[in-house]
Amino acid sequence: MSGIEPDMEDLFQEKKRVRNPLVPLGAFATAGVLTAGLISFRRGNSQLGQVLMRARVVVQGATVALMVGTAYYYGDNPWKK
Repeated sequence: MSGIEPDMEDLFQEKKRVRNPLVPLGAFATAGVLTAGLISFRRGNSQLGQVLMRARVVVQGATVALMVGTAYYYGDNPWKK
């Protein structure tokens, strides 16, 4: 019976994930713009704070697009199971 059953290591062997080095940079950029926006709001410069919050949304969207694009490029389609 042991000849028919596959080894446990074969069943649970995972594909090695490829890490994109630009994703952490995007996360740090998002955090930096968010921090600068919150500081400018606190200091009373609401116009600059609003511009920085909009910039944060753009940087965050670019980071998410980079993550999805990297996953799709390396064969891990996030929309298919």
